[in-house]
Amino acid sequence: MAVSKTKAKLVDVARQLFAKMGVENTTMNDIALASKKGRRTLYTYFKSKEDIYMAVVESELEILSDMMKRVAEKDISPDQKIIEMIYTRLDAVKEVVYRNGTLRATFFRDIWRVEKVRKRFDAKELQLFKDVLREGVEKGVFQVDDLDMTAELVHYCVKGIEVPYIRGHIGAKLTDEERDRYVVNIVFGALHRKENFNQ
Repeated sequence: MAVSKTKAKLVDVARQLFAKMGVENTTMNDIALASKKGRRTLYTYFKSKEDIYMAVVESELEILSDMMKRVAEKDISPDQKIIEMIYTRLDAVKEVVYRNGTLRATFFRDIWRVEKVRKRFDAKELQLFKDVLREGVEKGVFQVDDLDMTAELVHYCVKGIEVPYIRGHIGAKLTDEERDRYVVNIVFGALHRKENFNQ
């Protein structure tokens, strides 16, 4: 238990330093000093700054995964869950990127490096979408022919608008109500939501 606590502390300290000073300007020595753990301890857990940066990204994705799971477990109708899951995901990623300040540029520049770390998160997200879609079909809310394919399409659609959403290129000039209307029309049009289920 102490081992994982030490690693978590190192990741948290690195996250704070990366946000404040930028990934490029933060050294392994900075992280060791700020964590009060020493270089030897730091190198026990991480071979390089690249390793610790990836661990920071992974820990943020784990938090996001937990947030989405909580939405999926809510006692609300499946159509409301899908919309809330989409917004939770987009808003949380946007918040993480902005909260981490100088990490923002690194995140966009290293999007493909980050992709490797996202595989586990993507698998969890796909399963959550599939579970909610299945619930919607069972409750007669959605008409879905292929759960796997539909879950993948929802997942990749949301993933595809992630960067433009974070950068404010999508819906920037719309009110929240207008934006919601577009999202609802597209998502529920694709899912063939039954008409007797309204927001």
